[in-house]
Amino acid sequence: MASESIILVTGGTGLVGQALKWVIENETSERYGKKEGEKWIFLSSKDGDLRKEADVKAIFEKYKPTHVVHLAAMVGGLFKNMKFKLDFLRENMMMNENILWQSKEFNVKKVVSCLSTCIFPDKTSYPIDETMVHDGPPHDSNFGYAYGKRMIDVYNHAYNEQYGCHFTSVIPTNIFGPHDNYNLEDSHVLPGLTHKCYLAKKNNTPFVVWGSGKPLRQFIYSRDLAKLFIWTLREYEEIDPIILSVGEEDEVSIKDVADGIVKAMNFQGEYAFDSTKADGQFKKTASNVKLMKYIPDFKFTPFDVAIKESVEWFEENYDTLRK
Repeated sequence: MASESIILVTGGTGLVGQALKWVIENETSERYGKKEGEKWIFLSSKDGDLRKEADVKAIFEKYKPTHVVHLAAMVGGLFKNMKFKLDFLRENMMMNENILWQSKEFNVKKVVSCLSTCIFPDKTSYPIDETMVHDGPPHDSNFGYAYGKRMIDVYNHAYNEQYGCHFTSVIPTNIFGPHDNYNLEDSHVLPGLTHKCYLAKKNNTPFVVWGSGKPLRQFIYSRDLAKLFIWTLREYEEIDPIILSVGEEDEVSIKDVADGIVKAMNFQGEYAFDSTKADGQFKKTASNVKLMKYIPDFKFTPFDVAIKESVEWFEENYDTLRK
């Protein structure tokens, strides 16, 4: 990167934005730590409405970024996704449109946008890899969000071909860590179970996990993901997306997740699975072969250590976190 870099992070107060901030402030290694001449700006919704072109233009005029990490998105759980498909499509498209256009207008050197594994076709073979993104329609339950995110890849190639812009994207698997959303109705599985276990311990009631506990998922610790975002920003040259994930061999079951939370929280009460509740997709394994070709020596935080750190953060910040 040039000696004077201004890196603008949209969605700077969310799970990944806060992890990036933590790594930039705490990491000492040359590869992932803050470099001399770098200025990192973490935006929140207070800085402007990214759905409005005028707001985005004003943000770019104020900070004049040389690089952008685009994390901001309208997100939600399954029920919300099913109910508001148009909102998820429109609002994400508007944000992406504004961020990428202003990045072109202000001659931003590189943009890294965050996609999601739900962009992949519903009917696919496993493991999923980066070449499959456009092979068929996404799952019907969240096609609004999925197409909104998928279009970033289309935009990136079009901007590159027409204007020579260096816009790329990453596809993380299931992210967890400090600053997650712990809302019991609308959170992802790991923070949701963390909150549920905490309440069971506090109220001396059983900890009941919905489903059989058998489905498999790949989880990536937000601080590991943040390091890989920094690597992507500095070193990854392709326009095509790259999956940021632990390997297939590090898939864990929902039962493994619940066991880890029980252990980290030292929960001694009754603990059971309600298999009358739906399990959802059994697995959606993603391949990290491409990532490992680029950065074979990357060390992921062991899952039990990452869960312990996440649970400790949750307990320490219970009064103020998103729930």
